[in-house]
Amino acid sequence: MTDIFHEVEEDLRREQAKRLWARFGPYVLLAAVLIVVAVAGWRGWEYWREQQAAAEGDRFVAALQLANDNKHDEAIKALDAIAASGTGGYPVLASFRAASELAATKKTDEAVKAFDAIAAKADTPALLKAMARLRAALLVVDTADLAAMKSRVGDLAVVGGPWRHSARELLGLTAWRTGDLEGARGYFQSIADDPETPQSMQSRTQLMLDLIRAKIGAAPVAAKS
Repeated sequence: MTDIFHEVEEDLRREQAKRLWARFGPYVLLAAVLIVVAVAGWRGWEYWREQQAAAEGDRFVAALQLANDNKHDEAIKALDAIAASGTGGYPVLASFRAASELAATKKTDEAVKAFDAIAAKADTPALLKAMARLRAALLVVDTADLAAMKSRVGDLAVVGGPWRHSARELLGLTAWRTGDLEGARGYFQSIADDPETPQSMQSRTQLMLDLIRAKIGAAPVAAKS
């Protein structure tokens, strides 16, 4: 009797399974197909993206090689192409290097405009924004007045700022060139007093302070309270 019950139970299970498969089987198959397609699509996308990144890297390296071979015009053209149609982080890097190539070939006005454009773009990383501003300021340090230089890098010279040393040096050089010797002394003294100033810049700063002292004497001693 027990065997009969078992057989009946097995028949019921088989019948239930058949009915469930008849009802839901197509959906199960469809879901399985969709999963396979989704996984294949994702892997295909990942592969395509890796291939694109590798191709962009090759284009960038080839452009840099042109620059190293002193084929500057060709390098700029190649870098501009990457900046216009590249993917990932390569466009901004290509723009920066193209601006540097313009500067290297004495196309100063074009280089300044290029660096200014990089700094003005909303999607440029903060690090490259600051570097672009400093590069542009360096290119005009021999021609800009102090007000123009302050508008370019004044906010980078704040206490504790990561770019304060370079910004203060540019401001000090501009003040010196335009005859504001006390202003120049202030900028260079702030560099000299900063314990985090790099040694190479400390040496240049002391030289400038010596030149200023030779022209206008030592800085006045602060009155004791």
